[in-house]
Amino acid sequence: MVARDSEQYRPLALVGLTATGVLAGAALGAVTNFFNGWLSPAYFRNILGWHDVADEVLRRAVVAQGILEGLGLGLFLSLVLVVVAGVVSRARCSYGFGTAILLAVAAGTLACWALGGLVGMGLATLSSEFYRHTFRGAPADPRELLPYAWVGGSIAGSELGGLALTVLGSFLFYARWRRRMWAA
Repeated sequence: MVARDSEQYRPLALVGLTATGVLAGAALGAVTNFFNGWLSPAYFRNILGWHDVADEVLRRAVVAQGILEGLGLGLFLSLVLVVVAGVVSRARCSYGFGTAILLAVAAGTLACWALGGLVGMGLATLSSEFYRHTFRGAPADPRELLPYAWVGGSIAGSELGGLALTVLGSFLFYARWRRRMWAA
């Protein structure tokens, strides 16, 4: 007799899910920083202290920085989700089942990146004085301030959104797994 799908132990699926989360974090970091570096090199010059770096070099370095930060954040957040998946499913969830949740978290994180950028621009538009006094190195020129505000807001949006969505994704995993077990 072959064991039912829900009865098979799949610890390698959890390892694969962790690796996928790390790679998704790196990809998100690369893509979002590519856009952010193109939009406002001044942000990275001010925040990272890269004042003597040419625009073209800075844009490549920003992508590398995004990959590095994405790897770290992706590792941490995917481990949270994988621990939940491992405990809830008793290491029985398939790679596909877990990946569906992980990809939803990644897509939601990208949406939070965009929302955060819009919120940052909204704050800078609402009160440029407040924005310049609150956020380090914000430029006085409104043509430079809005892209700068987008970058700062989008980074905060993706980091905070990724964390919140990982927690939400953990609850979603639990609910979907329980529903699946009751249906079996």
